Amino acid sequence: MRRLAAVLLVLTLTGCGGGDGMPEPAPTGTAAPPSPEPARHKTLSLSCDDTEVRLPTMPAKLKRAGSFAQLPSLARRLDVEGRIWRRNDEHLYVGVVCGVRTAEQFATLVARSTLTAYQGRPALRWTTKSGMRNFMWLERPGTAVYIGATPGLATQIRPIAAGVSVGLGQ
Repeated sequence: MRRLAAVLLVLTLTGCGGGDGMPEPAPTGTAAPPSPEPARHKTLSLSCDDTEVRLPTMPAKLKRAGSFAQLPSLARRLDVEGRIWRRNDEHLYVGVVCGVRTAEQFATLVARSTLTAYQGRPALRWTTKSGMRNFMWLERPGTAVYIGATPGLATQIRPIAAGVSVGLGQ
């Protein structure tokens, strides 16, 4: 059933203008000029090969709490680079998963996940037995963006996902 869903997702995505299977490039020159304040903050970015994923500024009351290099929910071992933030006993995880090249591979990456789409790209949603909410989308071949949160921070997943930007690394 999941393989059929993956095939349908690929057909749907390619029918929506992505005929070559590659994500559409982000528009350039349409963003408002940056305000002076963000320039004072170091932008945090993660990378897979030549793809750089820039993270938005995290909500004010969250404190950096380390990093992670694997996701137990993945069906196979892949390279993972991520950062952790916390507020009291609540945790927020943001990272990149490197190595998934196709929508079909991506769709089968997490057992018991729901296949959906995010900004025209394949995405997965799942909740672990401990209540952790997880969201991941295939940004481009080889790079998936992952966001996970404990229940008290789950409402932060959507705005953080909206603030992620992707480009080519230096």
